Amino acid sequence: MNRKGTPVRTADRKISGGARRGAQKRKKIWGHIKITIATLVAAGFAILFLMPIILTITNSFMSATEISANYGSVFATSESGGKVYISEKVNLKFIPDMVSFSQYITVLFKSPDYLLKFWNSVVLVGPIVVFQLLVASLASFGFARYSGKLRQIVFFSYIILMLMPYQVTLVPNYLVADWLNILDTYWAIWLPGIFSPFAVYLLTKFMKRIPNSVVEAAQIDGAGEWQIYRRICMPLCKGALCSAAILVFIDYWNMVEQPLILLTDQETHPLSVFLSKINKGEIGLAFAVATIYMVPSLLVFLYGEEYLVEGITYQGGIKG
Repeated sequence: MNRKGTPVRTADRKISGGARRGAQKRKKIWGHIKITIATLVAAGFAILFLMPIILTITNSFMSATEISANYGSVFATSESGGKVYISEKVNLKFIPDMVSFSQYITVLFKSPDYLLKFWNSVVLVGPIVVFQLLVASLASFGFARYSGKLRQIVFFSYIILMLMPYQVTLVPNYLVADWLNILDTYWAIWLPGIFSPFAVYLLTKFMKRIPNSVVEAAQIDGAGEWQIYRRICMPLCKGALCSAAILVFIDYWNMVEQPLILLTDQETHPLSVFLSKINKGEIGLAFAVATIYMVPSLLVFLYGEEYLVEGITYQGGIKG
C-alpha cells in the first residue's frame, strides 16, 4: 500500500523499478560517452602539442640535403636580404628518407662552439637555481613566520615585481649592472636571477599552510628559529622546493633576452641564443642542437613530475 492507503499493484512497482534501472543505465552510458569524448579531445591536444617536439627529433636525423629540400623555402631570403613569400607548401616530414647522424657528429665532435654554448647554459642556470632556492627559502620563512605592515609592503612589492615581464626590468637591470661594473660577466645574469621573486612567492604561500601547532610543539621542545627552519619547514616544503626548482630551471634554461642585452660577448652566450638566431645554412644543425637542448629539461621534468604536482596541490600539514 502507498502512503494514502491505496494498494500498489505489483505491475506498477515493476514498471517504476524498470524505469529507474533504465534511467540509471542511460546515465551510466552517457557518463562513459562524456569520458570518451573528453579523452579523445585531450589526446588530440596532446598530439598537437607534441608534434613540434616529434618533428624536431625526427628531422634531426635527416641529411642536410633532405632538410634543405623540405624547409629551404622557409629560410630563403631575397637579394636585399629580406624574407621572401612562400609560394609553395612546406613539406613537413616526420620520417626521414634515410637516417643520418651527420648533424649530431658535427655538433658533438666537429664544432665545439655548440657544446661550449651548452655548457654556458649550464654555468648560467645552475647557480641561479641553487641560490635562488636558498635565498627564497630564507625569505619565505621570514614572511611566513612574522606579520606586520612592513612585511605586507615588502611581500606586495615581491608580487608586483613577479608580475612584471623580463622586458620591463631589462633596462633597470642593465643600468644596475653597469653601475656595479659587472656587464659582460655572468654576474649580470646571476644576480637578477638569484633574487627573483617567483620562488619567494611560491614558498611563502606553501609555508603559511604549515599548521601553527607543529611550530608551537617544536618551540615547546626548545627548538629555536633556525631549528624550526631546518628541521620542520624544509622537510615539509620538499615538494614545493622541487616544484620551484623545476619551474626556475625551465624558465632560465630558455632565456634569450637577458644574455642578448647583458652579455655582448657572443662566446658567453647560452645555447638558447643560438637557437633564436638560426641561419639558412644551419637548419639541420638547429634540429640536432634543439634535440640536445631539450634533453635536460625533459629529464628534470620527468624526474620531478611527482614533486611538481605535490608541491602545487599539497595543502600543508604532516602526512602520515
